[in-house]
Amino acid sequence: MITRLTFDQISTAVHDAYEACKDIKGGQNAHYIPYLANVNSDLFGISLCLPDGRLISVGDTDYRFGIESVSKVHTAILALEQHGAQAILDDIGADATGLPFNSIFAILLENDRPSTPLVNAGAIAACSLVKPHGDADGKWKAIFDNMTALLGSKPQLIDELYQSESATNFDNRSITWLLQEYGRMYDDPEMSLDLYTPVLTGRDGRAAGHLGGHHRRRRREPPHEEARVRRSAHFQGSRAYERRRFLRALGRLAVRHGAARENRRGRCRHRRHARPVRRVRLRAAAR
Repeated sequence: MITRLTFDQISTAVHDAYEACKDIKGGQNAHYIPYLANVNSDLFGISLCLPDGRLISVGDTDYRFGIESVSKVHTAILALEQHGAQAILDDIGADATGLPFNSIFAILLENDRPSTPLVNAGAIAACSLVKPHGDADGKWKAIFDNMTALLGSKPQLIDELYQSESATNFDNRSITWLLQEYGRMYDDPEMSLDLYTPVLTGRDGRAAGHLGGHHRRRRREPPHEEARVRRSAHFQGSRAYERRRFLRALGRLAVRHGAARENRRGRCRHRRHARPVRRVRLRAAAR
């Protein structure tokens, strides 16, 4: 049985959620980006866009928040539309990493690929996939036009936030060049990283709400391949699958570590260091 909620019921739920959460003061701003560290932490708002386009907003939704990682969804949608779901599965993946969004180790867990376009590595790779290749201005126009269509209005670049992120994105630079080494960057690495950084800024607090509503109207039913991507991500996020992936990655790291020692110090030292790793794998697999 399908329960249909009225607009007033949904609006009441949004306002009730706002009232229940507005006085929570725990946590702290993201300090790894200086601009975000200085944003007023008392700012809070909720914006919800319904499938018919009506918008419910409460709180500080007129403030120009940087949409940050919400923009990963924009780029993933654009890459899917340009290349198709199978290409995204092959070139990036659709697995929940179970690790921090900026994890380098997660790349190794997925056989040296990003694993999902919704973490930093995958979003940077998705930017490199965006057409036209080799044309920074053309790529940015495609990304900007796609965001405009999804948000329902033109986003505004917060230049101060862009400059702040560009000056401190050391982890993302490391991720970019690691992907380049593994053949998982599909255009110029520096250009792709530079495109990824301004994509992380947006218009105001209503932007994310618009994203959900406009995307729903553009795609009433997902094509079969996109649905398979979602099912794959759900299945591969299971705990059993995560444990197997971790053990495989541990084995690959042990092989690489041992091979490097063998090249530098001889076969005997390699064998002495390989045995403890093998016992760890057997104990973990037995649990």
